[in-house]
Amino acid sequence: MEPEPEYPMVRDVFPELVDDLGALLEAEGEQELAVGARELCLVAQCDCGDDFCQGLRTAPHPPGRPYGPGHRCLPLPATSGTVVLDVVSDRSMYVELIDRPPLRDARRRETAETGQGGAAH
Repeated sequence: MEPEPEYPMVRDVFPELVDDLGALLEAEGEQELAVGARELCLVAQCDCGDDFCQGLRTAPHPPGRPYGPGHRCLPLPATSGTVVLDVVSDRSMYVELIDRPPLRDARRRETAETGQGGAAH
């Protein structure tokens, strides 16, 4: 069995999103998911091409396949746009972000601030 690839933590890439998710989940009484928001991995970003979509896959799962037993959709009362989590057995699998301000990749800011990084391709 091959080891699972290592994924970056959402908190390292989009720290403001993790803070927002934690607060929204706590407000909904979803304490376990709120704590788990700090441990979400960034498995993949949505590649649908729609400019209003910024979805994040936070656990390995074949795209286009149903989640199966234990799945629930959890809409969160965001102040802007739409935030919906796909949760399976109290594990966030996907964060749907629709019509929200653009996410800012903290890794890019860090590289720009330190002057590190390679040439643009």
